[in-house]
Amino acid sequence: MQVSVVIPVYQAKNIIAELLRRLEISLLKITSNYELLLIDDGSTDNSWQAIEDAAYENKNIKAIKLSRNFGQHYAITAGLDACGGTWVIVMDCDLQDRPEEIPALYSKAMEGFDIVFAQRINRTDSFWKKVLSKLFYKVYSLLAGIKYDGNVGNFGIYNKKVIETLKTMREPMRAFSPMVRWVGFNKAFITVEHGERFSGKSTYSLRKVFSLAGDIILAYSDKPLKIIIQIGFLISFISFLIAVYYLVIYFEGRILVPGYISIILSIWFLGGLIILNLGVIGLYISKIFAGIKNRPLYIIDKSINI
Repeated sequence: MQVSVVIPVYQAKNIIAELLRRLEISLLKITSNYELLLIDDGSTDNSWQAIEDAAYENKNIKAIKLSRNFGQHYAITAGLDACGGTWVIVMDCDLQDRPEEIPALYSKAMEGFDIVFAQRINRTDSFWKKVLSKLFYKVYSLLAGIKYDGNVGNFGIYNKKVIETLKTMREPMRAFSPMVRWVGFNKAFITVEHGERFSGKSTYSLRKVFSLAGDIILAYSDKPLKIIIQIGFLISFISFLIAVYYLVIYFEGRILVPGYISIILSIWFLGGLIILNLGVIGLYISKIFAGIKNRPLYIIDKSINI
């Protein structure tokens, strides 16, 4: 198999037919030896019926139905585990990742690159999504110590050796793009147009965005713990200066009610800081607990042409 296209699908029944039509046109410019892996991530709008019908008509389409909604990155993992192409393309199903860009990605990969990321220009997302995305990547870059571009998502083409390496990474917190960056290999970027969503609205709520952001930061960075240590040293230094200050004004006789203000402020300040620190440590421990359960990353309910 020359090219595999992995597409997580959620609430996209009105998009499937147009997605497959445009994919076929674009892929035939490269090769006729391709497969499309559509992974239904627990949709409730009959997306599976549309995928199922297409898979029975076209053997190049491989369909996987997960037992429930596991999340986009888990659905991608299911597709990667099942694909067999020398080159693997990962993209979203809403047609904001334009199939027409695939030949350009493939052409760039043929120059000798193992990974080619699609760097989106003129993003068509809502204002708030753009702002939140930019804010997240700035915070994440700070915490991870690596500069990340918010215009680069999952859309790209990846050599089989990259995918085989990713398959060995079975940690329960999944984030495809950071995982690809972590494995290394020879990377390139090309600019692509960001398409309009073909139908419906984005299913990524604000809560889901922040939850994913938190998982990514906790999974791929220990900097929050290092920041806590730095804050601890800073507080110790400030406390020492305050102690010297109060010692001076004590000997000058300017303290009328000794100890009251300093005790109240220190209790509130240090109490809040301790709770914050315990919360961050607790989040890391909870992720460790999730990992040692060793549960499957996803559960397949049905599959066609696999």
